[in-house]
Amino acid sequence: MTIRVAADRLAPHMTRAMKGLEKASRESSLEGSVQELVRLRASQVNGCAYCVDLHVTDAREEGEEQRRLDLLVVWREADLYTERERAALGLTEAVTRLADGPVSDEVWAAAAAVFSEVELTELLWVIATINTWNRVAAASRAWPLP
Repeated sequence: MTIRVAADRLAPHMTRAMKGLEKASRESSLEGSVQELVRLRASQVNGCAYCVDLHVTDAREEGEEQRRLDLLVVWREADLYTERERAALGLTEAVTRLADGPVSDEVWAAAAAVFSEVELTELLWVIATINTWNRVAAASRAWPLP
């Protein structure tokens, strides 16, 4: 894949701001496994090869099982994820696909039932952050696969 534009080099102030948001999202009270599953699933939905590769690696480093990573694309059919993970993944897909329609009350209620208000807010920021990275990376191809 050819780099279209070096987004980080040409707008370093924006990259610094995104890295600050990324750092803050990683310091949330959410467990690392939930965060990495969310980052990976959003990256899959957005078709960002660089981010999928990065977050598969990060998830493995967090101790994630390969089988759960392999079946993440069909998480609804796989009985491998906790109630919190399933709620986070449902919210991730709904927020990532906002063009398809608003986040349903059902999806929101499922997440609100298992996350505190603070955790739910942090989860939204994690989802928003990865979606921003995905859009910049997939459009610009600023960071090709290693």
